[in-house]
Amino acid sequence: MKTVSRIAACLAAAGLLAGCSSIPPGAERGPHGTMAYYVSVEASPPGAKIEANGEYVVETPLNLKIFGNPNGTFHDFGSYFYVIRAYPLTTNQFVQTRWFSTGHNYTPKDKIPQRIYFDMNQNSPSNPPYVVYHEYGPPYYPYWDPWWYGPPWYYGPWYYGPRVRVFVGPHHRHW
Repeated sequence: MKTVSRIAACLAAAGLLAGCSSIPPGAERGPHGTMAYYVSVEASPPGAKIEANGEYVVETPLNLKIFGNPNGTFHDFGSYFYVIRAYPLTTNQFVQTRWFSTGHNYTPKDKIPQRIYFDMNQNSPSNPPYVVYHEYGPPYYPYWDPWWYGPPWYYGPWYYGPRVRVFVGPHHRHW
């Protein structure tokens, strides 16, 4: 009798969990349980060439189809970022790039925007810092993380002692 009730409880829990991850009715389904979102992409002079994740799409204005999670965030298809780049029409304009975090390896996910606008006359910084903006908390700098680089203090010089030397410090692990 106990096994029958356990099986019934497991089936009920599985049915409840399967119902939570469904796609809304009428939405276009995509690979890996994703759904299609249409993003309007525009540029200051119409006709700028658009590239999404390294593939040429078409000139602006356009509606770009992005497959994302049902909660409205970018889906992790194996890369850390979803990159949309606009190329200029004339020589006095600049390449514009938008980076969106996909949540790869438990990094924060970005929401899929409804509209992306590129101002081709705006000068882009020569070396822009990478910052992930999300709806909770301050901006996140994933490449300046103390867990990644180690603590910001000095460990001192090498120890010249016995034949086996161990130095523990950021980016230097000699055994």
